[in-house]
Amino acid sequence: MTSLTDAVALAQSDNGLAVVSTLRADHTIQASLINAGVLPHPASTEPVLGYVTYGRVKLANLRARPQTAITFRKGWQWATVEGRAELAGPDDAQPWLESEQMLPQLLRDIFTAAGGTHDDWDAYDATMREQRRTAVLVTPTRVYSNG
Repeated sequence: MTSLTDAVALAQSDNGLAVVSTLRADHTIQASLINAGVLPHPASTEPVLGYVTYGRVKLANLRARPQTAITFRKGWQWATVEGRAELAGPDDAQPWLESEQMLPQLLRDIFTAAGGTHDDWDAYDATMREQRRTAVLVTPTRVYSNG
C-alpha cells in the first residue's frame, strides 16, 4: 500500500513537482504542474498535501468542485493522491486563519514542505500578497501507485 509520504517522496529530488488535475464545469480535466509537500493541517494537525497557486482556472474549478488528484513521479514510477481541496487565501477565508499573519506563514510552510528555500522571506511574502496566492490543502481520501 502506498502512503501520502511515499507518494510525495517520489518527487523529493525534484522539489515536489507534481501534476494536479481538477474538473472543469463541462466535466473535462484541467491539469497543471505544481510543487507540493506534506504538512500538518493548521486546524486539525492531520497530514495534508499542500501547494500554493494563483491560477484562475484551477481555483475556479476547486471552488466549484473540490475533488482533485495530484500525481507524483520518478522515472516510470508514479503515485496519485486523490482528495478534497480546501482553499485558504485572500478570496477564500477560513475560520482557522485567525489573523493576517497566519496566511503568510501557511504559504511559507507549504513552500518549505515542497522542498523550497528562500533568502528573503519578506520579499517572498510581498510576492505572495501581490499575486494573491492561495494555499490549497488536500485531505487525502485515496493514495495509489504502480509500484
